[in-house]
Amino acid sequence: MNVERRSFLETVTLVFGAVSALLAEQGTNPPKFPPSLRGAEPEPLPKPDPRIVLKANQKELRKDVERLAELAEELKKEMEKTDSTEILSVSLVRKAEEIEKLAKHVKTLARG
Repeated sequence: MNVERRSFLETVTLVFGAVSALLAEQGTNPPKFPPSLRGAEPEPLPKPDPRIVLKANQKELRKDVERLAELAEELKKEMEKTDSTEILSVSLVRKAEEIEKLAKHVKTLARG
């Protein structure tokens, strides 16, 4: 069960308990828990077929991998121009960060 759903159910349970206690103090019958909140866990959603997910992501994956290759080539050219004994340029660092971010995105898409 995800955290949001569990948190929601815990909150509903606390509120329901507080209302029941107040009604009991007033002498009225407290309401019964609805069957849906009596600890019944919802059925987990079936996992999608990874092949279907990869096929859906294929166009974006190809575009991102193409951009990744372009950025890597640009980084290589810029690095060849830079003297390694000097401080690296800001654009070089930003390009490396962009490559890292894009690579992580590609990895996520590839996993499905």
